[in-house]
Amino acid sequence: MVKVTFLGAGSAFAPKLSLDIFLIPGLSEGELYLVDIDEERLKLSYKTTQVIREKYGKDWRVFATTDRRKALPKSDFVINCIEVSGLETVRFDYEIPLKYGVDQCIGDTIGPGGIMKALRTVPPWVEILKDIEELAPEAIVLNYTNPMSIMTLTAFRVSSLKVVGLCHSVQGTSRKLAEYLNVPYEELRWQCAGINHMAWFTELRFKGEDMYPLLKKKVREDKELYEKDPVRFEVMLYFGYFVSESSGHLSEYLPYFRKRKELIERYCREGYKGESGFYARNWPKWRKECDLWRERVIKGEEEVKPERSYEYASQIIEGVMLDRPQVIYGNVLNKGFIANLPQDQVVEVACLVDGKGVTPTYFGELPPQCAALCRSNMAVYELTVEGILEKSYEKILQALLLDPLTSAVCSLEEAKRMLDELLEAEKEFVPSLK
Repeated sequence: MVKVTFLGAGSAFAPKLSLDIFLIPGLSEGELYLVDIDEERLKLSYKTTQVIREKYGKDWRVFATTDRRKALPKSDFVINCIEVSGLETVRFDYEIPLKYGVDQCIGDTIGPGGIMKALRTVPPWVEILKDIEELAPEAIVLNYTNPMSIMTLTAFRVSSLKVVGLCHSVQGTSRKLAEYLNVPYEELRWQCAGINHMAWFTELRFKGEDMYPLLKKKVREDKELYEKDPVRFEVMLYFGYFVSESSGHLSEYLPYFRKRKELIERYCREGYKGESGFYARNWPKWRKECDLWRERVIKGEEEVKPERSYEYASQIIEGVMLDRPQVIYGNVLNKGFIANLPQDQVVEVACLVDGKGVTPTYFGELPPQCAALCRSNMAVYELTVEGILEKSYEKILQALLLDPLTSAVCSLEEAKRMLDELLEAEKEFVPSLK
């Protein structure tokens, strides 16, 4: 019998991933432990999951607790979706950098917002990893929490656990590309590798034909198509390949799109296409809407349809427990998988999943221009992880100074003042640095 422990079960991921697990063909029973320190949201999540279980996973048993140490023993899989002090700090992460000209759309994986989120999230993550090592050392740990690359790299630096970082950008973007090319998704052949939110589709083929010339031609000639993904299409036209993250989020990973007001107006659009402060303004509302949806499900006012999402968690559980081969894209430690990216840092590559576990596959070399853009962000991740583990103010500052968007906007002294203001505003939520 499989045991799955879900940390951060108050998150929006819990109902979706729980349903995915219940719908795994051939895995009809197991134990699902929901864990969250917010008792009210845990209750909501538990009741919602029980409604879903009653309909689609009757032979599963669901438990809820605020104490992860009660849930972890003998877990086969641990899913991590924690959020640390987000409601209290999301406005600081956006508004303080904006004073210094750093205009963020999402700001939770890179840039000043991503670094601050790392400062809040990595310390409890380290404690969670220690508990898993003690209580469930053989578990496969599936991390969904951002900042993805920083969280996953931390896990590899402080533990020997089997950890893989999971996102939905590769599978989501591949479907987008099929839509843009107007070809059946099942018949589109592609290869993709890089880092989280900057994985490059280095090959796009349909019936043996390279689709990139057609896609580039369509983008140049079709204004309506261009408007669907302006930043990603600009990057493709200049660097040659399409990237795995939304236009708005990608614009934060690069120095080209958000450093002046006229550039933001030219390339960025509403919502996930690059809207200023989109995440900071909407995230508290999204949390509330998630809770209201759960209440409707519990009351029977809304039905959950039996459809598996394309999130990878259930595919990994299915592959491992049933020895049913799957291919997923995971964030793993680079052990030669991408030859021209730094080794022993986190990369995102295709992984084979079967009864032996999650096995990353060899990709080779990225196009040099793509690798260079990845490396500019990997340096930020490395210094951020070192800074947090060593409690080093100097390394955190240097990480910020190397951030592509911050360095495109701020002087060295301005970036330091911004960091100092952020640390002061969030001192209740971040560790003291020396």
